[in-house]
Amino acid sequence: MAPVTADLYQVLGVARDATAEVIRKAYRALAKKSHPDLNPGDAAAEGRFMSVQRAYDILSDTEKRRRYDSGEIDAEGNETARRYYREYANSTSDQPYQSTAGFEDFGDVFSDLFGRRAQAEGVHIRMPGADIRYTMGVSFVEAVNGAKKRVTMPDGKALDISVPAGVRDAQVLRLRGKGGPGHGGADAGDAYVEIHVMPHPTFRRVGNDIHLELPVGLHEAVLGAKIRVPTPTGEVAMTIPAGSNSGKTLRLRGKGIPGAADRKPGDQIVTLRVVLPDTPDPELKSFLENWATDHAYDPRTQAGG
Repeated sequence: MAPVTADLYQVLGVARDATAEVIRKAYRALAKKSHPDLNPGDAAAEGRFMSVQRAYDILSDTEKRRRYDSGEIDAEGNETARRYYREYANSTSDQPYQSTAGFEDFGDVFSDLFGRRAQAEGVHIRMPGADIRYTMGVSFVEAVNGAKKRVTMPDGKALDISVPAGVRDAQVLRLRGKGGPGHGGADAGDAYVEIHVMPHPTFRRVGNDIHLELPVGLHEAVLGAKIRVPTPTGEVAMTIPAGSNSGKTLRLRGKGIPGAADRKPGDQIVTLRVVLPDTPDPELKSFLENWATDHAYDPRTQAGG
């Protein structure tokens, strides 16, 4: 019996007539709650996150959502048998049962049919194997650094995949000869794996650079400091100049997306955000009151406001 796949709307907890904005908000809340980086070592959370990601990939795309609602694709994004029936029924040609889906999609069926006929008639038929398509989610850090992943293809076959460092969202990897088997000595088909990079709670990719907003204390911004800053490859030391304001950007060279071939790696751009203590500090308040009395300082005037 084939495994039952959860309804994508139920995965996100939204109604079937939910707007794109409602779907986006539901996805962001669930993705943040179950993100692997926030639940290290929790396989269940990672599984929930990937389910939420797959659901959003389809329901956030207008065309994919329409096809899912009409039963043309399943919850994994794979074509369903209903698709072929609809193509046959809607055909206006002289041969209404000729599918526009492509010959390769019926490779296994035709291979079996023609194979039996050829055996009976003593004819040797060669037929290349069908291509297989799969969508695979990877974490932001895996996309930056590269990773080894084992996935189960739509035909149930396990496949080891090397995710190259710096892979982009929606990039398609072609694995030659990893598709369906050929018939009569013909080559096997290929496997096409579309990569979906999961969002990260703090890192954001812009071109080959990685952007990070970093909270710093008032004392660190005023006096300067040497602090540890997270990067996809681990923490590094960074110096904050004295007198730094919120919005000031610092650059960690070479800590962005790895360069391909002869290209240089990107940088990590760190934007500072000065954060005051959650609980008001009477000593700090008293100091600033005295300081403000003796110092004419209006940030709005300095900014040209």
